[in-house]
Amino acid sequence: MHLFYTPTLEPQHENFVLSEEESKHAVRVLRLVAGDTVYLVDGRGGWYTAEILDPHPKRTTLLINQVEQEYGKLHYHLHIAVAPTKNIDRIEWFLEKATEIGVHEITPIITEHSERKEVKVDRLHKVVVSAMKQSLKAYVPTINPAISLSQFLKAQPDDTQAVCCIAHCADSEKQYLADVCQPAGNYLILIGPEGDFSEKEIAQALALGFHPVSLGTSRLRTETAALASSLEIALLNR
Repeated sequence: MHLFYTPTLEPQHENFVLSEEESKHAVRVLRLVAGDTVYLVDGRGGWYTAEILDPHPKRTTLLINQVEQEYGKLHYHLHIAVAPTKNIDRIEWFLEKATEIGVHEITPIITEHSERKEVKVDRLHKVVVSAMKQSLKAYVPTINPAISLSQFLKAQPDDTQAVCCIAHCADSEKQYLADVCQPAGNYLILIGPEGDFSEKEIAQALALGFHPVSLGTSRLRTETAALASSLEIALLNR
């Protein structure tokens, strides 16, 4: 199955021209020819079946034969706000795996103990697009710009419908995600840096109604904690 990411494709289109990058991949790498069937995803839930009309290496023209909306739509919404790791490869690993499992939104948060203060959103977007295509999904997760934790918390609406959780290592009474969250919900989970959230940051989140949660007895790396949270939510909604 040959799958291409086409974010500008709309359901009403009868024909579509692949971008130069995707055209080159289709013609030069995959050696596709006129009459071959390909599949397209728009990143918004649209899954398209198409036929190659003109296999041009710069502008391959397609005929759209079938459209399916809300393909593989999950009946929950998961937002992971995670401190980017010093080694960006580790957060990219999380993004790849979380996209395969199921995540809707990721916000890099800069905390008091963060070792990395900047991230390149374009680079992270490429990671989730690749993972979306590899795992045959039609939704691409949203990667928000990096923001300080304090600003992120201030931006949360008072009437949010999300179950808000913070996973931290400080000694305190905590619950497991499955005890706090219900299936088919809207979830926001904060994951801190490997130096953990500061006491001030934890207090700020708790004051806003965030539930302190435990991910088990082991001390996890940032990307492992973020992925474990994603997996727990996916299992809760299986």
